[in-house]
Amino acid sequence: MSKQYLVTGGAGFIGSNYVHRLLKRGEKVIIYDNFSRGGAPHNLEWLKAEFGEKAFEVVIGDVRDASRITEAAQTSDVIVHLAGQVAVTTSVANPRDDFEANALGTFNVLEAARASGRNPIVIYASTNKVYGGMEDVELFEEPTRWRYKDLVNGCPETQPLDFHSPYGCSKGTGDQYVRDYARMYDLPTVVFRQSCIYGPRQFGIEDQGWVAWFIIAAVMGKPMTIYGDGKQVRDILHVNDLANAYDLAVEKIDIARGQVYNLGGGPSNVMSIWAEFGPRLESLIGKKIEVARGDWRPGDQRVFYADVSKAKQELGWEPKIHVDEGVNMLFEWVQANKNMF
Repeated sequence: MSKQYLVTGGAGFIGSNYVHRLLKRGEKVIIYDNFSRGGAPHNLEWLKAEFGEKAFEVVIGDVRDASRITEAAQTSDVIVHLAGQVAVTTSVANPRDDFEANALGTFNVLEAARASGRNPIVIYASTNKVYGGMEDVELFEEPTRWRYKDLVNGCPETQPLDFHSPYGCSKGTGDQYVRDYARMYDLPTVVFRQSCIYGPRQFGIEDQGWVAWFIIAAVMGKPMTIYGDGKQVRDILHVNDLANAYDLAVEKIDIARGQVYNLGGGPSNVMSIWAEFGPRLESLIGKKIEVARGDWRPGDQRVFYADVSKAKQELGWEPKIHVDEGVNMLFEWVQANKNMF
């Protein structure tokens, strides 16, 4: 039997990919989006072309608007909360906007879920930035990357929270509110602390979505700046693997409710952002890429990769798309859609 899904940020990168999956299998979907991101109109047109204009409902709204999100959530069985402010640099420049979008916006979504009286499942897209700089964790510097000395499997969910940057604080506030609504109000909520997500329909920019941004910039001949030493290490996760985790959380909500899970590529899908990714991209594009250099940016961790063993043990989830395959797929998508950039 089909469920009613409300996807906040449903016209964004992750949202549109997940909505596509939901519609393909016959779920009922409401997209709730303020269309502030440049790629959102493209993504909406893609969904309409794939399924028709009447296959889903679109509500143009902002999660900061409590009454509008409450109205949109009235019939929801599942709320997938993806909307928010997504860049550390933007949060530093405009901390109030960041707080209102991420902390207050998430609170509004939770209250909307509670007010519906339907006890809907709430999936929250949190971030690895809630772990902060992890200054207590010893690092090693290698020729092309930094790495953890002792955290062989990556950062676990038990790592102390340390909200660096306004973005880390606002997302961390949402993270903890979502957890607490499971405890206080018995709302079936799940927190996913997501690493770097990449894939098709990602209109990456310099401040957010670095894998897509570097590919887009290389293909379109746009100038690129590498901040820091370029040896910062991240685990990257393809959006299709992320969507699998969302589905498993809904399917296994009796296990997942009230829980926090790291979702990333894990130690088998890591690379440094330029010392290793740069040569890979140059190989794909077939020429040397000239880049400018800049200072380290606030909140930029030298290393982050997630220990994803809890999600594997409890949900039966693990990444299926290896970094090599996923990067090639994204490169091909950008090449085929230059008109959108």
